[in-house]
Amino acid sequence: MTIPTVTVVIVSRGRPALLRRAVLGVSQLWYPAFEVVVVADARGVAALADWQDRITVLGFDTPNISEARNIGLAHAAGEVVAFIDDDAVPEPTWLGHLIPGFVDPAVVQAGGFVRGRNGLSFQWRAQAVNGMGRTLPLDIPHERGFVAAPPEGYAVKTEGTNMAFRRDTLAAIGGFDPAFRFYYDETDVNLRLHPGKTLIVPRAQVHHGVGPSGQRGGQRQVIDLTEIGASTAVFLRKHASGGDPAPHRDEQRKRLIGQMVEGRIEPRDVARLLATYDAGFAEGQARPIAALPPIPPATKPFRPMPQSGNRGHDMIAGRLWATDRLRAHARRSVARGKVATVLRLSPTALPHHLRFHPDGFWDQRGGLFGPSDRDQPRFRWTSFGERLLEEKARIAKLRDS
Repeated sequence: MTIPTVTVVIVSRGRPALLRRAVLGVSQLWYPAFEVVVVADARGVAALADWQDRITVLGFDTPNISEARNIGLAHAAGEVVAFIDDDAVPEPTWLGHLIPGFVDPAVVQAGGFVRGRNGLSFQWRAQAVNGMGRTLPLDIPHERGFVAAPPEGYAVKTEGTNMAFRRDTLAAIGGFDPAFRFYYDETDVNLRLHPGKTLIVPRAQVHHGVGPSGQRGGQRQVIDLTEIGASTAVFLRKHASGGDPAPHRDEQRKRLIGQMVEGRIEPRDVARLLATYDAGFAEGQARPIAALPPIPPATKPFRPMPQSGNRGHDMIAGRLWATDRLRAHARRSVARGKVATVLRLSPTALPHHLRFHPDGFWDQRGGLFGPSDRDQPRFRWTSFGERLLEEKARIAKLRDS
């Protein structure tokens, strides 16, 4: 079986350090034939100056995620185009699980699971969506990829930071609609491709840190809802004949009140931020929605990432006080082309956290007796050796290609 060639597209704006980390993580993918296309603002382009002999970096300064994705799509020479955000890092097996289902010519899109800020619990699994933007969870029959069957009136929804499309199919419908500058951009595509066959692949996973942007701050607090309001209006006009906007506004109000209770925004911010939503919604009601012309094939040949493929994994474990030594070991492993994970255990029951370090290795820390999975008990008595074997087995399962 010949698996498809893949173009990984990363769009970035205002987050050069996170972009470098994302590109480094993508470069460690265990997939035999993929290229990388980055569409970024000037700061992002400058941050990748030392990568441009291996990847394609395109400058784009307009704050419109759909336009940026379409630029990436236009330069994609792979048979499949996969999208990941600049504040996310994939598991090395991401493409190896997400892409093989495209050997079935009826498959038009696929989506995987997304782990949240702690690196262990899930932020996104599988959903269906309708023309009003309402979502429902989908049943997950097993960990392997499966053809999702949404209820009547719904389409399968993919998450923007972990999704893939047959390149020719997405290009034929004009790619992403620039009327969605932010929010609902991928959902609009999902509805336009329905009822094409969609795969959900639980083992195709990325870690999404949710970095700061023009819509949210560093603590994930809302700072502006203008584009969310505008995209909501455009979405309802396209897919629900206008629809009832009240539930969407109420959803944003509840979100703001929740953040106020958590202390992330001030009480006075609720009305102010809702006003930005209302202003955006009014603008979105008048925003032009144009027909989308097909996107032509790429003019440049496929540019595979050098040394792609499974180069092995090193698990480097020790006590928390040995952090410097463990990380130095991990850096040496990465320099040899390995994927490396540092496991740092403290004599506590603290829950574990996992992140991708900017130096190119995975960094997991937590208590010897604490949970590394949200389904585990808060405290379990164990020895260091037993816990190390358990964590090696858990990570090996996740990274089994």
